[in-house]
Amino acid sequence: MRMKMKVVDNSGVKWVRCIQPLKGRKGVRLGDMIIASVQEAQPRGKVKNGEVVYGVVARAAMQRGRCDGSEIRFDDNAVVLVNKQGEPIGTRVFGPVPHELKRKKHLKILTLAKHIV
Repeated sequence: MRMKMKVVDNSGVKWVRCIQPLKGRKGVRLGDMIIASVQEAQPRGKVKNGEVVYGVVARAAMQRGRCDGSEIRFDDNAVVLVNKQGEPIGTRVFGPVPHELKRKKHLKILTLAKHIV
């Protein structure tokens, strides 16, 4: 809640602030959908300052274990903006994206990403 997250797509938004997760948990994990408020956006972008948007957590600084016993952790918390149906607003995704998004049914985000970890 109230966590400032970086946006890693080309929707024109730089930062969002998490309002609440959609699943009702206290925290969010990789691939969870959130409701966020736009804090900083480019002037001619698709989304404006102050709008309430949906997003998918693409990177999380909290450590997460994988099925094979390895663990994954990123340097920052990042989100990809999506609409209510879960389709990405932008057409590109910057930086690495974990393959755990495949399990959460966010295949479109994985196809837009250049680097899958």
